[in-house]
Amino acid sequence: MTVPVIVPRADHPISRKDIDSDALRVLYRLHQGQHAAYLVGGSVRDLILGRRPKDFDIGTSAHPYQIKRLFRNCWIIGRRFRLAHIKFGAKTIEVATFRKNVPDPPPDVEGAPAPVEEPAVVASSPPDPNIIHRDNTFGTPEEDAFRRDFTINGLFYDIATFSVIDYVSGLEDLTNRLIRTIGDPEVRFREDPVRMLRAVALAARLGFTIDRDTAEAIRFLRGEIVKSSPARILDELYKVLRQGASRQTFQMLYDLGLLAYLLPEAEKTISEEGERLLGSLSRLDDYRNAGLATPEDLTNPLLMGTLLVPLGVPLRRAAPRRRGRP
Repeated sequence: MTVPVIVPRADHPISRKDIDSDALRVLYRLHQGQHAAYLVGGSVRDLILGRRPKDFDIGTSAHPYQIKRLFRNCWIIGRRFRLAHIKFGAKTIEVATFRKNVPDPPPDVEGAPAPVEEPAVVASSPPDPNIIHRDNTFGTPEEDAFRRDFTINGLFYDIATFSVIDYVSGLEDLTNRLIRTIGDPEVRFREDPVRMLRAVALAARLGFTIDRDTAEAIRFLRGEIVKSSPARILDELYKVLRQGASRQTFQMLYDLGLLAYLLPEAEKTISEEGERLLGSLSRLDDYRNAGLATPEDLTNPLLMGTLLVPLGVPLRRAAPRRRGRP
C-alpha cells in the first residue's frame, strides 16, 4: 500500500471558484451521498499550473447506477467501461467509478478466479450480457491513480477536505516540469501505444520535458504505434492540431523517431525542407493562440488541409455527378 502525499488547502493553489460550478454541484452531491468524490486527472494538473481546464472529470467510489440514483440528468454509457455522463444543457460532466487494472486470466486454466463484478444494483434497464466485466473492475483511489498514464495526470482533489492527494509523485514532476509514465514506460506503452503520442503532445502543450526513461522507451517502441487503431491516431492528431502547440509537437515527434511511423510523408518533408510543414503549423498555432479561432472553429477539414497542403497533397473537390448517370 502506498502512503499518499496529502497537501492541505492552505498549501496548494486550487480554489473552488476556479472549478466549474456544475462539476462542484456533482462533487457535493456525491459527497452528501456518503461517497468519495474527487476531481481527477488533467483538471487537477491544470488548476495547479494556473491554467483553465478544458474538462472537469470526476472519480468516485459510487458505482454507475448509484450515481444514476443521485442525478436525474444522468446517462450511463460504455460497454467496456461504464461511465456516468451528467448533463447540464450542452455541458457534460463525466463521472467514473474508481477502477483498477486486472490482467486477463490465463487461457484454458480450470479454476481461474472469476472476475470481480459490480454488486447488484437496481437499474433502469437490464444489464447488457456483452459487457466485458474484467475490464469493468472497481478499485480504490490508490488503484485508480496507478492505472492512469502519466504522473501529472494522477492527482486528485478531494471535495471533502479540499486537499490534493498524490499517490504517484505527480506533484514533484509538476514542480520539475517533467512528463513521466506511471510505472515502467515500456509496459505502459505496450499496453497502449497511443500513450507515446499523448506524452509528446502533453509535453509540447505544457512546455515540459519528457523524462529520460520515458523518452528512451518511446524511441525503442516507436514502431508499436502502427498497432493502434487509425481512427484513434487520427483523433489524437486532430487534438494536436487544435491545441496551439502543433509545431513543437511535430518537431518532438520527429526528434524521437515517432513521426516516421505516424506520418512518413511528414517525417520526410521535415527532413528535407522542414520549414514548409513546420511553418504552416506555426501559422496555425499563432492563429489559434491569438484567439482568432476557438477549437470548435478549427474544423477537421481545415486542420487536415493545414497538414496536407505543405506535404504536397492536392486538395480537390469531388467532381459533380452528371445528370442521368449514377
